[in-house]
Amino acid sequence: MKRSLLFYVVLGCIGACQSADPKVDTSAKKDTAVSCESNLPARFPAGATDSSFASTDSVSHKGMVWIAGHSYGMGATDNEGRPDEYPQHTVTVSGFWIDATEVTNAQFRQFVKATGYITTAEKKPDWEEIKKQVPPGTARPSDDVLVPSSLVFTPPAHAVPLDDVSQWWSWKKGANWQHPQGPGSSIKGKDHYPVVHISWYDAMAYAKWAGKRLPSEAEWEYAARGGLQQAVYPWGTEDIETGKPKANTWQGSFPDKNTGWDQYQSLAPVQSFAPNVFGLYDMAGNVWEWCSDWYDANWYAAQKNTVATDPAGPAQSNDPMEPTVPKKVVRGGSFMCNASYCKGYRVTSRMKTSPDTGLEHTGFRCVSSK
Repeated sequence: MKRSLLFYVVLGCIGACQSADPKVDTSAKKDTAVSCESNLPARFPAGATDSSFASTDSVSHKGMVWIAGHSYGMGATDNEGRPDEYPQHTVTVSGFWIDATEVTNAQFRQFVKATGYITTAEKKPDWEEIKKQVPPGTARPSDDVLVPSSLVFTPPAHAVPLDDVSQWWSWKKGANWQHPQGPGSSIKGKDHYPVVHISWYDAMAYAKWAGKRLPSEAEWEYAARGGLQQAVYPWGTEDIETGKPKANTWQGSFPDKNTGWDQYQSLAPVQSFAPNVFGLYDMAGNVWEWCSDWYDANWYAAQKNTVATDPAGPAQSNDPMEPTVPKKVVRGGSFMCNASYCKGYRVTSRMKTSPDTGLEHTGFRCVSSK
């Protein structure tokens, strides 16, 4: 994997994920490709996030589900997982409330209207912050580069190497939660769709305002399992393409051909598919969901002989693929997940993204302990 200076990476449409060998057999690079999508380079920093507004005094549990505390085996036991999903280890989570659905456009709009909040994608990148991440003397990019933007899914017209995410991701000026595909696009009539182009900081700001918080990775996985310890998916063990559609994912050949068997080519309204046993919707597919934890590739190995109660994750990020870029955990997969490329819809699948990055397939849901 190549790495470039931060702004050259962005200008090069995520060139950090390009293979050094254009003739590489991508069928043998599945794990690299999956990691590559989650290892998108950090967006130009947009300055400090405003979280000075007051949080809600009392938490409304409307639209939330109570999850009773329990102990369970966290992590994978099958042979489908990536190395960071092993070994399975015992954790105990206390009872908590969790949103039955991903936060919607309508809910996020209410937050913005009440607070005047501006998301990361809507902010102009801060050159003073950028200078801290590039070598001294690096020339300042032109003003037409330092503009509000976000990552948009742009499917190619033909098959492409799966270890080069620049083939289907591009930074688009003006893309944000209100304009998911950039200028000219809109969320009009999509109140019940999950809000996207949300950075971890944006999700944290919303959660604080609502008097809630983001779920820990342990809470998220327990909720996704729906009380089914042997579950591979939120609905159990039945293969995702057996029977009727169970989640909004990619069918066909990623990233150029989606058969639309599940009736959706991209995002779906929340509650479009059956909930899991706990009554939670879209714990697989639709959008990746932010967790509160830092990502550490070796975290599970360190927990091998422990029994943790309400684990909050590691104290700092550790991503060997990009050690200088801090990452937060995202879970659940998205409409882009396909068995040939990304099985992020498995309940144990772990991915990671820099907290200042918003994408067209990333959203969140909240939890509350009170």
